[in-house]
Amino acid sequence: MPYSRLYIPMKTAWRSKRWMSLTFFGWDVVYDDKSLVLELGAEQEPQKGDSYTMYHGTNLQTARLIITNGFRQSPDGMLGPGVYVSRNQQKAERYPLKSPPSNRVVLQLRVNAGRVKRIDKDNHPMQKSWNAAGYDTAWVPPNCGMQSVPSGLEEDCVFDPQRIVVTSIAKAPNPTILAELKQLVSQKRAGIGRGGDMQVAVAGGVCTLCKRKTTPDRTHTLLPCWGCGQNICTLMTKHTCSASA
Repeated sequence: MPYSRLYIPMKTAWRSKRWMSLTFFGWDVVYDDKSLVLELGAEQEPQKGDSYTMYHGTNLQTARLIITNGFRQSPDGMLGPGVYVSRNQQKAERYPLKSPPSNRVVLQLRVNAGRVKRIDKDNHPMQKSWNAAGYDTAWVPPNCGMQSVPSGLEEDCVFDPQRIVVTSIAKAPNPTILAELKQLVSQKRAGIGRGGDMQVAVAGGVCTLCKRKTTPDRTHTLLPCWGCGQNICTLMTKHTCSASA
């Protein structure tokens, strides 16, 4: 069961024997169970069936299309067809290789890895046939010595785009574009549910906002913050209103 401190709008504060006006919104929660999803580092092998925060680098125009319509498979690549992502944000920030920084966007994702195949050497016998062998994701560990990965940074290829949900924007060329893309993400993630409440998008049985596991009969409710309007899940461990920061 969670223990929480809820902060509601307040208009009074005492300071230096003078009254001042102060408005803030937010809360923090401490859970005493183990239902939170634990993240593995990029150097640790993904576990079957688990979901992870990953990143994808692309250009601005394509970022808008991905947020609106979802990912599409690359027809080919080092690991064959699929969507190329990484748990290392620095890896994603390098792409697209031929685009200037002013046209690069890094999408933050929630990925259900499914069954994972480790590809850790050049000309691996399953380098492009892992999906045909029943795997959902191919994982190239960092610093494995593959010549096709000169950066030495971790890389993943997810065969089915439906396993990927865009949850936020990790990096954008400027604050204006960042705000625009975040708004697109919020609009895409939010679906209208019963009673006018919104339901949180789920990837691999995990709420994309609070990162807690969900069940088919227990969806999480998405509501806008009274202060900043940001979409929040009522089970998030913490929210600090940007309007009061």
